[in-house]
Amino acid sequence: MELATFGAGCFWCVEAVFQNLRGVENVVSGYTGGRIANPTYKEVCSGLTGHAEVVQITFDPAVISFEQLLEVFWKTHDPTTLNRQGNDVGTQYRSAIYYHNAEQKRLAEEYKQKLNAAGAFPQPIVTEITALPTFYVAENYHQDYYNQNGSQPYCQFVVRPKVDKVKAVFGDRLKAGV
Repeated sequence: MELATFGAGCFWCVEAVFQNLRGVENVVSGYTGGRIANPTYKEVCSGLTGHAEVVQITFDPAVISFEQLLEVFWKTHDPTTLNRQGNDVGTQYRSAIYYHNAEQKRLAEEYKQKLNAAGAFPQPIVTEITALPTFYVAENYHQDYYNQNGSQPYCQFVVRPKVDKVKAVFGDRLKAGV
């Protein structure tokens, strides 16, 4: 098993996007990249700690590659908006790839460069690519959030369209029964 850590806006959205992919064994919501140890959700939401909301994905590279995870990452959020995803605004919502090794760094940088060179987005990609600092697991109520709270308005209007997009675009990569 390997790890991948991505920030792409609210971690409830990002978790829901990745957790149904074949080869993804676990997705944990958390925080990284900030100035204090063991931050709380309230502290991170203040925007004062410097942390990003992220997910840490445990995946089987024999089933789903890091490159395939990157493809899902790039296609399920807007990597051109600095510190923002939709109505979620603040440094905690920044687009980021926190690599775990030199190969992940190389692949992420190459993919970003190819997308920019191809003009894949109307604006340049602002996604930060940096080594993973300490990862802090978010509070329990943030884990598996969409599956536990799918009827809440935020989940219906923000998370669900992303989940539906993954089903439409990456249907051949979903776990059985999804």
